[in-house]
Amino acid sequence: METRPLGRSGVWVGRLALGTATWTRGTDEYDARDQLAAFIDAGGSLIDTSDAYADGGAEALLGELLEEFEVRDDVVLATKAGAIPGPGRRVDCSRRHLMRALDESLARLRTDTIDLWHLHAWDPWTPLEETLAAADAAVSSGRVRYVGIANYSGWQTAKAATYQQTGLGRAPLITAQMEYSLLERGIEREIVPAAQSLGLGILPWSPLGRGVLTGKYRHSLPLDSRGAHADTAGFVQAYLDERGRRIVDAVATAAEGLGASPAEVALAWLRDRPGIVAPILGARTVQQLLAALASEELELPDEILMALDDVSAPAVGYPEAGWAQRR
Repeated sequence: METRPLGRSGVWVGRLALGTATWTRGTDEYDARDQLAAFIDAGGSLIDTSDAYADGGAEALLGELLEEFEVRDDVVLATKAGAIPGPGRRVDCSRRHLMRALDESLARLRTDTIDLWHLHAWDPWTPLEETLAAADAAVSSGRVRYVGIANYSGWQTAKAATYQQTGLGRAPLITAQMEYSLLERGIEREIVPAAQSLGLGILPWSPLGRGVLTGKYRHSLPLDSRGAHADTAGFVQAYLDERGRRIVDAVATAAEGLGASPAEVALAWLRDRPGIVAPILGARTVQQLLAALASEELELPDEILMALDDVSAPAVGYPEAGWAQRR
């Protein structure tokens, strides 16, 4: 697998990352073990998890498997803190919560240090200075090597990254983890240019448009899919509209012409977008993961790239497309 720098750091990682959001919830320990083996065998190195996935279950399983495989030193281990599943206050990035969450993540992952620690979401109830001071403390203590953010808006990204780069903070942000795919290109308006300007590498989550870009919803609703279950249907339905159908049809047509799968085409398009480090592959089964990993070998012709750009182009208005922004 080809490698790329992890934002403005000296670390290089494979250009496809392994996600664990389904581990212990939809992906059992046997399939998780097979996924990790397949990912390592393919030359992958960046593995992403969170303390919120399965209430810590994904971290615990990942820690167990990394120890079993004896590959902790061969991977770049990323996790997140700050999200609180359930109703009420859903984000807590106070120093109190983050420090406790970090200790718990380290214990579950069976490691002394997290390579990349993401703040899972913006916390409107906690001063940003407090949140970033906690990140600084985590790095200074040796328990975290690098810090990133996830799901921040453009101004939030710029404010946090600038604060850390101006000498007020000790741990410059190096990555931004955001939803990004042919079906969701909203980050191109503000996040992508901000990240490129500030030296943050982008790690796209849900790179297959919540599974829709695989084409499995084109003609029916598979009974074993998230779209068929009441608790996750809304997550998928957002992309099963007319615009989504046009994009999926275009991806399927390109895939047929290239002798590839729709998933390979969608991932190859995203992988080579400006500012991207590594799309995070959140497969439920090892078969899905292997299909996604096959995109590593696919290079899309310019005419297909342009066609996919056109059919999926996001609506852009003022000020991003205003007269003052034109060259």
